[in-house]
Amino acid sequence: MLKGIHPLLGPDLLHALKTMGHGDDIVISDANFPSGSMGPPVIRADGVSATAMAEAILTHMPLDTFVPETAWRMEVVGDPQAVPEVCAEFQEIVSRRAGDFPIVPVERFAFYAMARKAAYIVATSEFRLYGNLILKKGVVHPHEVEFGR
Repeated sequence: MLKGIHPLLGPDLLHALKTMGHGDDIVISDANFPSGSMGPPVIRADGVSATAMAEAILTHMPLDTFVPETAWRMEVVGDPQAVPEVCAEFQEIVSRRAGDFPIVPVERFAFYAMARKAAYIVATSEFRLYGNLILKKGVVHPHEVEFGR
């Protein structure tokens, strides 16, 4: 354990978040997402829900303020207007942790195409359908970094 680091962020995920730069994407995937065949490195988060992982990541990672869209979810196949409960929870977490960033729904295969370009995929044990989220990393400003006293 480390002070100030969310306990769900293990060493592999901390390394991934640290190596990501401004504009890099990270995917938080549910248990049904084809994480292993997408291409980016996969970090396992077995036993963790996608919403808990979103909370943990957004505790430390800012979202990009230089682009019009910075968070995406997979839209429901056959009902693109639907907002599953897990996606409503994602929006609450993003709003509370990162600010006024709407999560944009993306058609399933377009979402897969975006995931293939991500820096990392975090594969969770989220069993609720459509529990997938892509986040674009923003800039950490100098005043947000706390050095030892």
